[in-house]
Amino acid sequence: MSTHICTHMTNINISLTEDAYNYLKMLKGKDKSFSDVVMDIKSNCENKKGSKESIMKFFGGLKDKNINWDEKEKIMKEFRKDFNNRVNSTIKEMRKNDRI
Repeated sequence: MSTHICTHMTNINISLTEDAYNYLKMLKGKDKSFSDVVMDIKSNCENKKGSKESIMKFFGGLKDKNINWDEKEKIMKEFRKDFNNRVNSTIKEMRKNDRI
């Protein structure tokens, strides 16, 4: 009795520039398939800075820090208000002195 396991892979042809092919071939080396290289690139992109996945690692990171978020919001609103006042004051002064 013999056992035969068949794994079917779909083959899809794509067009690449010679530079792109050579780059993938270099990444592939002797140990990997081109599909492995593409999936490695995909995996690296998912963990890229600013991606949803990389940001989600920090969800809940401040929940046990006893931070008064209402107070933080009040401080930020005051900061923005002060900043906007300084910018507007600077613009007014520059207009008065014909600098803009």
